[in-house]
Amino acid sequence: MDRILKTARSSGSLNLSNRSLKEVPDEVYKILETVGEGDKWWEAVELQKLILAHNDIEVLKEEIKNLSSLSVLNICHNKLSHLPPAIGELQMLKSLDISFNLIVSIPEEIGSATSLVKLDCSNNLLKELPSSLGGCLDLSDLKASNNCITNLPEDLVNCSKLTKLDVEGNKLTVLCKNNIISWTSLTELNASKNLLISIPENIGLLSRVVRLDFHQNKISSIPSSIMGCSSLAEFYMGNNMLTSLPSEIGALSRLGTLDLHSNQLKEFPAGACKLRLSVLDLSNNTLSGLPPEIGSFCSVEILCELFEVHWYLDLLLHY
Repeated sequence: MDRILKTARSSGSLNLSNRSLKEVPDEVYKILETVGEGDKWWEAVELQKLILAHNDIEVLKEEIKNLSSLSVLNICHNKLSHLPPAIGELQMLKSLDISFNLIVSIPEEIGSATSLVKLDCSNNLLKELPSSLGGCLDLSDLKASNNCITNLPEDLVNCSKLTKLDVEGNKLTVLCKNNIISWTSLTELNASKNLLISIPENIGLLSRVVRLDFHQNKISSIPSSIMGCSSLAEFYMGNNMLTSLPSEIGALSRLGTLDLHSNQLKEFPAGACKLRLSVLDLSNNTLSGLPPEIGSFCSVEILCELFEVHWYLDLLLHY
């Protein structure tokens, strides 16, 4: 351990992952106070990167505030049940990974870590996110998947630099329209495996979004404003309750993947045949037929893979 700490004092980086640690060694919290005899103390640098992943750590002590220069803290895959309020005193912290723990709540003090750019709190026991996250104005990557979150704090509207949001596998019933208004920098939004019954009517404001994933919800319709998502390349709507598609979906000129499997679709709109898709999944629906125009954007081979044989024969009869 002494050798590792000595190296960390000169590099500013300490990796203690996969060491079966039950707790964070006290020497880590006071790494600059434990300079050994013969060490060049004047060359020591403050710790900027601390990796504690894949251990059995149950507690992160308040003394974490002593590491005031930390910009990266990774304590994923441990046994933490909470974070200390002192986490908010890490003013230089840009990346925090606390995924795969047993955390039931994140302290409101997290909002004082105003340099935070990336937060991964996925695979925990969270029922909510702290509203103070809205104070992290530089936050661009938020991953909170596989928790028990029922709603997102309205204060996230302040996080206008958000580019990636992953809330898959929670208990969300709605996405706030006000948040969508400020999240115009989003390129990826994953809200799959929730309890959503609708897509926000102003979803079209996300003109930069490349990937939208709403699969496995209870959504019954796609708003016509979807045409405003002009950068959209991947759209996943499988396992929902869709009965129809808006013709405006045909305006998504960059769309390459459209997953609509396991819905209640009765028809595929002719207007959507303007698309140049490489992947289309219409399996497990109640389609009564397909418009002849469908052959204009998919090869027969792709359609044959996607539809049952009678759809394939129907296509051949049209051409």
